[in-house]
Amino acid sequence: MTPFKAPLEDILFSLSHVAQAGDLDEWDDTEAKDILSHFSSFAEDVIAPLNATGDKEGAQLINGRVQMPNGFKEAYAQLIENGWQGLSAPEEFGGAGISKLIAAGVSEIFSGANHSLQMVCNLVPGALTTLRLFATAEQQAHWIPKLASGECLSTMCLTEPAAGSDLSAIKCRAEPAGEGWVINGEKIFISGGDQDLSESILHLVLARSGGPGIKGLSLFICQSQPQVSATRIESKLGLHASPTCQMLFSNASAELVGEEGAGLMAMFKLMNHARIDVALQGVAHASNAAYTAHHYAHDRKQGRGPDGQAAYLSDHADVQRMLDEQKILAMGARAMCHIALKESLTGQRPALVELLTSLCKVIGSEAGIRSADLGIQILGGYGYLEEYGMEQIWRDARITAIYEGANGIHERTIVTRGLKSGSGAEEFADLMNELANGDSIVKASIERWLGVVEQLRSTKESTIHAHDFSNLTRRLFQQSVWVQIASVAERHSDSNELKRLSASVLSPVRSFS
Repeated sequence: MTPFKAPLEDILFSLSHVAQAGDLDEWDDTEAKDILSHFSSFAEDVIAPLNATGDKEGAQLINGRVQMPNGFKEAYAQLIENGWQGLSAPEEFGGAGISKLIAAGVSEIFSGANHSLQMVCNLVPGALTTLRLFATAEQQAHWIPKLASGECLSTMCLTEPAAGSDLSAIKCRAEPAGEGWVINGEKIFISGGDQDLSESILHLVLARSGGPGIKGLSLFICQSQPQVSATRIESKLGLHASPTCQMLFSNASAELVGEEGAGLMAMFKLMNHARIDVALQGVAHASNAAYTAHHYAHDRKQGRGPDGQAAYLSDHADVQRMLDEQKILAMGARAMCHIALKESLTGQRPALVELLTSLCKVIGSEAGIRSADLGIQILGGYGYLEEYGMEQIWRDARITAIYEGANGIHERTIVTRGLKSGSGAEEFADLMNELANGDSIVKASIERWLGVVEQLRSTKESTIHAHDFSNLTRRLFQQSVWVQIASVAERHSDSNELKRLSASVLSPVRSFS
């Protein structure tokens, strides 16, 4: 099995030079390099070695409690001892208060090293954002230090047996009880619903406190307690070490977060963070698959070259094509996520951020799946075996296109809310122009894309074109990003390779003359 290697240079290059994080006051190149370098070492030495063993052992439900695989509890103890759980928490609550862009780099490395453990740990930043925006001062003072210290981990309790993507169908009920509330009902597909890593768990629960529809939903804090139990761990294709739990709330004590009836708005803040995080999970798998395939293809002798001498697998044109596609997927999707995050931090174009969030979720998740699939093909029979870990990368990556809103739902969002006149579409075109800096190929693509936008705006049933329009939009984004990558390629140690890949993205049809 190829040991995990954090793509440190690629991440720093993407943040500093492609996304141009230095435009933000909060960004510091030295701080970013220092933090990401230290976390890379921790991930490679401590977290990554548990990935394959955790996959084989899996999380287990024993006597009503979830038991994580061997080594996970000790790794988590080191994680919190070194302060990694509190990176994005405000300093006044005991955190490090680092830039969300640096936190994004940490999250990608964490996912590449051990997606299952990352799943259990990394709902905390979204919970912190939600609490800071909607919780009372007393709730913040009580819960944020616990999350920052690692004493608490958090969950996001939305889905129910009869309420998946349609949250208006939620039946889990919250009733007033004294000065607080009690919750009764069932939730399913809850990542980290129970675990033996942290001392306690902060559940953010979307429950019905009023009438039907989304206006009857409120958000609640529900601490781990005997009245909250994991009744089942789902048996899954991948992420075996991440306990996906069915949860039962039986008169569980709870606190209202924010205003009653405004729960969905509050939960969306948590979900939007999770969606970009999922996109970066896909990027992590794309990068990991590319790294593994690259080393295998350059070490494996296979056939002969035109000169009759023994050739390496990487010398063959079809394998080189696949290796190139993997690199393009990983580098491009990462840059798109970083650009979207930077845009969200400026706060100047919220409609654009909404469009980019859905677009990046689709692009990042599908990049991970496609790159892993290519990796299996490159490794051939060994890719189908467990020996090199490529099949686990594919299994773990596959969920990213499903959770935090199935990709089809995000494509529908892009073609509906994203195309409203005066909203994200025009701002997206502006961003593409900014990235491509007048490139003639991209300029022509932008004009074609805007023409399609106008056609869709006059179409009654635009949703039937959602998938095709999403593909068109992502191709435009990819072109623009790769022009930007090529323009700053000299800041990367492999600049000639990046320029070559950029040329292939912009001119995919090669001449046969």
